[in-house]
Amino acid sequence: MDLLNFMYSNTLSVTTATGLLDVLMAADKFEVASCMRYCSRLLRNIPMTPDSALLYLELPSSVLMADAVQPLTDAAKQYLAARYKDVTKFSEEVLNLPLAGLEAVLSSDDLQVASEDAVYDFVLKWAKLHYPKIEDRREVLGSRLGRLIRFPYMTCRKLKKVLTCNDFDHDLTSKVVLEALFFKAEAPHRQRTLAAEESAVTNRRFVERAYKYRPVKVVEFELPRQQCVVYLDLKRDECVNLFPSGRVYSQAFHLGGQGFFLSAHCNMDQQSSFHCFGLFLGMQEKGSVSFAVDYEFAARSKPSEEYVSKYKGNYTFTGGKAVGYRNLFAINWTNFMAEDSVYFINGILHLRAELTIKH
Repeated sequence: MDLLNFMYSNTLSVTTATGLLDVLMAADKFEVASCMRYCSRLLRNIPMTPDSALLYLELPSSVLMADAVQPLTDAAKQYLAARYKDVTKFSEEVLNLPLAGLEAVLSSDDLQVASEDAVYDFVLKWAKLHYPKIEDRREVLGSRLGRLIRFPYMTCRKLKKVLTCNDFDHDLTSKVVLEALFFKAEAPHRQRTLAAEESAVTNRRFVERAYKYRPVKVVEFELPRQQCVVYLDLKRDECVNLFPSGRVYSQAFHLGGQGFFLSAHCNMDQQSSFHCFGLFLGMQEKGSVSFAVDYEFAARSKPSEEYVSKYKGNYTFTGGKAVGYRNLFAINWTNFMAEDSVYFINGILHLRAELTIKH
């Protein structure tokens, strides 16, 4: 009756989300496109809830329905992505989301997670909970969820585990891991080009999220000495956000079986009492193991754009300890961040740390 009334008066008396959805479904059945668009518009004006957002995502996929409710489903996806941006905080709720809801959350670039490794672990946990049979799990991971994991930003240690994971089809894991490794081998400017090319594509595997721990590129050597070279790139905006006392941490990397990380700080120079940029090297907490390490920090600078050594040292690490230099560039923060700063090349600060185990 509401549908008939609309066809004659172009108005509806129902105002609730459930009532409008009922009319929307009837309009879809009888192919009254104008009523479907009208209902969709009214629904967008009603405050969204997790339950209503999920209802909108699960509407039938007929051509008419898809056309009429596209703005509504887009709004529902944005709502869920924003609500569950901090996956760690809402882990139980997100674990209980249906597939369409999880896809909306994982599609977001603004997901607040430690790293893409954490996204991969969470997806596996969700899939095992909702799809106990491994055949069903492989199907949903291969056709739906696998494409939302941004494998190029996972660590190499985790990518090795992906290759042996039985929850994914082996052909798929071989493909995504190979693609991820090729991406890691690309120069940073080429990586940014690939990300830009995918910025308008549904599958955004080359687009970096807002990770808590910044991705690094690592080159490891076993001979003649155990050694690794770590590259950390920071955007100008990330450095701006460090002022006046912030810090940003890198993903973990490994040397001699021990985990390390880099941290960039804005802090006070204790001698000159001005803000400056500091870089530190830390060892992850792990018992009372002791590690003697030679380390060197370097940064690219103009005009040569080559890496120039900034600080060398050696330190015997124990679990949880860190060492570094409070004023890496020996200048104050204002000069470091200036438009004509020699350390930002196309808006990127390029840092390098070289670690060697002392025997």
